[in-house]
Amino acid sequence: MNEQTPQMVPVDPDSDEPLRPYNQGLTPLHPPQKNLIRINMIIRALILLALGLAAEILLQVQLGTTPGMVLIPVALFALMLVLALPGRIYRRWGYDMGDEQLRVLRGFLWRTDTIVPFNRIQHIDVAQGPLQRAFGLSTLIVHTAGTHNSIVTLPGLATADAEAMRETIKGHIRQDMI
Repeated sequence: MNEQTPQMVPVDPDSDEPLRPYNQGLTPLHPPQKNLIRINMIIRALILLALGLAAEILLQVQLGTTPGMVLIPVALFALMLVLALPGRIYRRWGYDMGDEQLRVLRGFLWRTDTIVPFNRIQHIDVAQGPLQRAFGLSTLIVHTAGTHNSIVTLPGLATADAEAMRETIKGHIRQDMI
């Protein structure tokens, strides 16, 4: 009788969920990126709640609708945005910098797997917004030769890592020019 040994399934340390095949072998974003995503979701949820409150007041004044008819569903949706989505979005990002290319995998609903060969890169930027600066994060922006998807962004990197990646890619570009 041929017995099969059980296989170990890789698990995400943040959520104890099994890693999907599209995450395996990729470097995750820097952990503070999850908090930054959550703050961005809180800002969006507050805007959504303000719009929901305005709609609620308008409907009550104009049509005499029941209080909470708009605001309760909007508040539940906003709560889902803040509590459920940041972790899922964070887990769906990953990257791998090989010897000849940069691979960026992203997407919660629509997944995108972008591979950028170093010899197609025109220039590289490291950008930081005010919230990113507060968390010590940066975004690596790669500009490639081409028209479709000619700009590839990789947010959520530690600033030192983003700068090191930029220097490594610059070194590869210089080597290709020689």
